[in-house]
Amino acid sequence: MRSLLRLLFGPLLRPLERDDGDYAYKPSHRIILVAVSILFLFLASMSLFLAPSWQWDYLIPVVVFGGAGFFGLIVAAAGKDVAVARLWGSRNQ
Repeated sequence: MRSLLRLLFGPLLRPLERDDGDYAYKPSHRIILVAVSILFLFLASMSLFLAPSWQWDYLIPVVVFGGAGFFGLIVAAAGKDVAVARLWGSRNQ
């Protein structure tokens, strides 16, 4: 399953997985990424639920929060450790 996700979302994962330096990764980073992504998806769904149907500008938060949540879940599910560390901005010093 993970290899299929990596194949489908390779263009999203490749920029994060370039290996040019050390990175600091902890397993808790992936867990927190999943939690934050779920919160973003919850915000997107609540924005969609509360948006009046006649105004299209209310869909901007749905697209932004939904995209961020979806991207975070993809990186957490299929990304390597370096991708998660880069998403957090973690580097060894």
